[in-house]
Amino acid sequence: MKRKLIYVFLTILTAAIVAGVLYLNSLIPIITGYAAKNLASGVFISGRNATDIESLDLNFSFIRYTSNEVDTANKRVISRFLWGKSTAIYRDGFGCTLFRNVDEEALMSTKFPEIPPLPYMPDTALWPLGNILPDSSTDIQLKQLQQIADKLVVQQYYGGYAFSFLVLHKGVPVMEKYNQGINAKTRLLSWSMAKSFTSALTGIMVKDGKLNINGSAGISEWQDDDRKNITINNLLQMQSGLEWNEDYGNRSDVTVMLHCEADFARFAYDKPLKNEPGTVWYYSSGTTNIINHLMRKSFNNDAAYYRFATERLFNKIGMPDAVFEVDASGTQVGSSYIYATTRDYARFTLLYLQDGIFNGERLLPEGWVKYSTIAASDSKGRYGAGFWLNQDSAISTAPANMYRSQGHDGQRIFILPDEELAIIVLGYSPKKTNNMDFDRLIGDVLKAME
Repeated sequence: MKRKLIYVFLTILTAAIVAGVLYLNSLIPIITGYAAKNLASGVFISGRNATDIESLDLNFSFIRYTSNEVDTANKRVISRFLWGKSTAIYRDGFGCTLFRNVDEEALMSTKFPEIPPLPYMPDTALWPLGNILPDSSTDIQLKQLQQIADKLVVQQYYGGYAFSFLVLHKGVPVMEKYNQGINAKTRLLSWSMAKSFTSALTGIMVKDGKLNINGSAGISEWQDDDRKNITINNLLQMQSGLEWNEDYGNRSDVTVMLHCEADFARFAYDKPLKNEPGTVWYYSSGTTNIINHLMRKSFNNDAAYYRFATERLFNKIGMPDAVFEVDASGTQVGSSYIYATTRDYARFTLLYLQDGIFNGERLLPEGWVKYSTIAASDSKGRYGAGFWLNQDSAISTAPANMYRSQGHDGQRIFILPDEELAIIVLGYSPKKTNNMDFDRLIGDVLKAME
């Protein structure tokens, strides 16, 4: 009997060990992929110090235990954990990409198309296209704003770590504050704020007649089942009905997509239908990448596709140095991966505060800003088309018509149209920014206007 119990115990123990190893093996590409991708982008796009990135950005969960090799000559990062490794490489125009089921030679042979010269020089042009700010001030209380900026960036008074803080009032940056190692020219990661940019780019394509948001998305793999009823509007409003898990657990759909897959859109559109399209709201980074796939398909060639975001949006609103990263298949990652300066994000808000007009030119179709801020039917006032809303009073100190771009780890753009106000907060600290008290922050900024 004793020998039998020992045998049973050893069998169970062996099975547990095998299961644990298999599960850990499934996590290794996510662990090493996250480290390699974010360290590469932080070094080669943001220009930050690798040690700083490791001590702050990568200092959580299993990620902190990766061994990272930064190859500055070849602009690549190799991250290792136990028996696994991942490699991310920087390419001009494309940013940093993880090697995932793609031939390295083919990846490296793809070149970003040449972009015509700008009609302005950012460092010598006046705001908003350029970086020369006007001397005139608005009626907001600058002394109070300075105190808020110091509390947020230096003292972490609002409960989180911020890289930068900018207040835009009546079209002008009236307060900027940057943390150590960050400045006005540092490009910082959008995370899911990129979804708002995807919405804007969708609007431009609607204006061009290239996309119809109310028509079928037109994915060929959907034509023989009920997924054929999914519209671009459903995708923008996060009501596609596709099965998806965005809980950011160890192996949720979003972490697998970003760190294990070569083609993010295909991973998302291969998901089965769980609900009738347009009836159930569920936040999904996958659906946004499907939209970027549809954009790519609408062009005759990839060169035109890659030029589109730069020529029709970034260069038009004074952010020519923004980087829109791609997955290994070459599709821009509209769910998560835009790198831009804090002022660039402020310029994007200005486009929306001016109803889609920038520098006297209408970029978004008439009514697009209004459409973007109409609540999805099942979102309970929380979400529009690429923007989070405040109709549910999630930010109790802000008015109901405030809307925002919101990204992982504390990236926020708050747009308050009635106050002609925008507030940009960028951070990148998994341990700290999740506790950021944005309610108090917005309330304090609004008090500075009284």
